[in-house]
Amino acid sequence: MSAKAVLPIAVDAMGGDRAPGEIVAGALQAARELGVPVLLVGDPACFAELEAHPAVSYEFASEAVAMDEDPSRAVRLKRDSSLAHCAQAVREGRASAMVSAGNTGAAMANALLRIGRLRHVARPAIATPIPVPGSRPTVLIDSGANVDCTPQMLVQFAQMGSAMAVERFGVAEPRVGLLSIGEEPSKGNALVKEAHALLAAGAAGPQVRFIGNVEGRDVMSDRVDVVVTDGFTGNVVLKTLEGGVKAVVGGVLSALAGPEVKEAAKAVVPALTPLATELDPDTYGGAVLLGVAGVCVISHGSSGARAIVNAIRVAHHAVSEKLLERVEAAISAIGEGTGRPASALS
Repeated sequence: MSAKAVLPIAVDAMGGDRAPGEIVAGALQAARELGVPVLLVGDPACFAELEAHPAVSYEFASEAVAMDEDPSRAVRLKRDSSLAHCAQAVREGRASAMVSAGNTGAAMANALLRIGRLRHVARPAIATPIPVPGSRPTVLIDSGANVDCTPQMLVQFAQMGSAMAVERFGVAEPRVGLLSIGEEPSKGNALVKEAHALLAAGAAGPQVRFIGNVEGRDVMSDRVDVVVTDGFTGNVVLKTLEGGVKAVVGGVLSALAGPEVKEAAKAVVPALTPLATELDPDTYGGAVLLGVAGVCVISHGSSGARAIVNAIRVAHHAVSEKLLERVEAAISAIGEGTGRPASALS
């Protein structure tokens, strides 16, 4: 991968449970191995001992947003935070994208305040790739940005998630499902039923291939490419899957650790390693906040250097492949086939 003449990726060096050490290490590794220019933003003390690299530049910020800090308060009062600087760098055209493993709500608030939304977007949403062993990941949207949603917002999530599946995972005609408690259109709460009616009627436009309701068991299957839900449900699904995968992997490793299965483990563990890597959230780097007028990648709070490398890879790819343009085109086309203007559902 070559950086060519692209703008750097702004990385929040102070965000995350393992900041700044792992974040800085990942950013430097990305600059070396991927050839992607990086703008590291944070406390000057974090950069004092680092060797100069032609693809790495620095911007100092006097404040950091804590993981448990109230997002609205942080965006109002901490105007010199590393998150604010990253978002401002994107807005001013000094960076092509921003990456943060810090406070998700504060990252979204800063992106909205300083970068702004795409035209016609009601609310941005977090699109998280969910690993599917042996197949392409499923895009889960929204996975935590919007706790309360309207049916119209879910229609926009379907559009944005579909565009994401095309751009990032090369799916020609993504299958879009609506998360519910049953496949039948009559199943679900009022939000799901109303959203189903809109999507089934083509409210998302001809570019969205709606296949109806899907259930929780389908998220990690090859039955669907994009799963649409509200941010509250999506975040519960995401954390449940993470916990379930971690428990299963831990259980398998524990079972293989006993002396009575030592010889069998020598053969089994190497065979399981690729699967463990495929299921590891660090492999995917982070989730893209879709709907803002700039590329914003939100990484897991526990991200280490490897996750940050992959998050920067995701951000660089989104910029190179013009993900924003795809998303904006999808949203703007909402009226096609429905007779309604693009703003009617926003």
